[in-house]
Amino acid sequence: MFFPFYISKKYIYSKKNSRFISFISGFSIAGIALGVATLIIALSILNGFQNTITNKLIDFDSHIQISSYSTSLPPYEKFMPWLKKSLSPYYKSINPFASKLAIISSRSFKEGVNIKGIRPEDSWGGIKRDIVAGKFLLSDSSETPAIIIGEKLAEKLLVKVGDKVTLFALNKDQIPSPENLPNIKKFVVAGIFESGMSIYDDLNAYVNIKAAQELFNIGDNVTGYDIKVNDISKIDSLTDFLANNLKYPYTARSIYQIHRNIFTWIELQKKPIPIILGLIIIVAVFNIIGTLLMIVLEKTNAVGVLKSLGANRRQIVSIFLIQGSYFALTGIVLGNIIAFVLAYLQLKFKIISIPSSVYFMSSVPVHLSAFNFILVSALTFLLSIIASVIPSFIASKIQPVTSLRFN
Repeated sequence: MFFPFYISKKYIYSKKNSRFISFISGFSIAGIALGVATLIIALSILNGFQNTITNKLIDFDSHIQISSYSTSLPPYEKFMPWLKKSLSPYYKSINPFASKLAIISSRSFKEGVNIKGIRPEDSWGGIKRDIVAGKFLLSDSSETPAIIIGEKLAEKLLVKVGDKVTLFALNKDQIPSPENLPNIKKFVVAGIFESGMSIYDDLNAYVNIKAAQELFNIGDNVTGYDIKVNDISKIDSLTDFLANNLKYPYTARSIYQIHRNIFTWIELQKKPIPIILGLIIIVAVFNIIGTLLMIVLEKTNAVGVLKSLGANRRQIVSIFLIQGSYFALTGIVLGNIIAFVLAYLQLKFKIISIPSSVYFMSSVPVHLSAFNFILVSALTFLLSIIASVIPSFIASKIQPVTSLRFN
């Protein structure tokens, strides 16, 4: 067996070790474990926030949105061929929509809402996945067309699937008057969705695009297009291309521009991470240094004996480096286990809830990524080994005569 490893093993597992040194060693391992677990969980939550918010925004909106400076845009049959040809082969889907503000009313409550008319055959997987009652059904029946609303909005209106609601919309975007009455139309609730984001659950409702065009009195016109691309790295360049080539009244904006405040908030949350990482690693480093220095003081006589028996400085340094590695690895493994268990429990059971009106979701999101575990573990281990060099070097400088004189 490798000599320094053998001696280190004896020091670590020796039953004759000082209880105080054993306590300090355990405290050092616990400090590293808690530091590693804290940092992994923090990174997992931040990644969870970013992924959840981005995916929800894309599911309910798009990567790129074309809208109008005026009230509406010409029928999509005239514009879609050029759009598909210009974006080919980078687009995944192009969905026209008719969207405006309206008032939704039930028997017991009225609320402002954003009505979005969409084509049922288009790709709206996010809404379909989040349906919690009823089904994704957008009929354009001339008598009572279907509407899909958010769960929070349904709770406010005190309605459920099958109930009828009334929508009030401005006629030609003009203030109502005796000569210009608002458009009024009844809808039946076909489905209720819950995205976990208040900006959708409270404010959005979806109807068939033909029913929306009739409600807004815009004929066959639309108000915009939702575009999803194959490669998110192309979002900015494609947005710039559209912005430069589209003429009035068309305008193009990316998801990062539409929801600039949300993405700025996410980036702001990430800024303290390097500071937190540094502080946690500093704590781990001082734990390792302090523990090994205590061990060096206790093992001064043992080091003197080893040197008198022929152990060289390199072997002495290796003995204490191995001990430092043991503390670091034990703490890192325990920290990874703690982080994984806590993150999995939150992911599975949604233990910690948060106000969706503030954080855009109803529970703390967690994204388990092997990269976070490997990154934190590797950095902690590397700096722990570097920290172990100082006490190891001090131990190697001990003179046998001095250490054995008062033995």
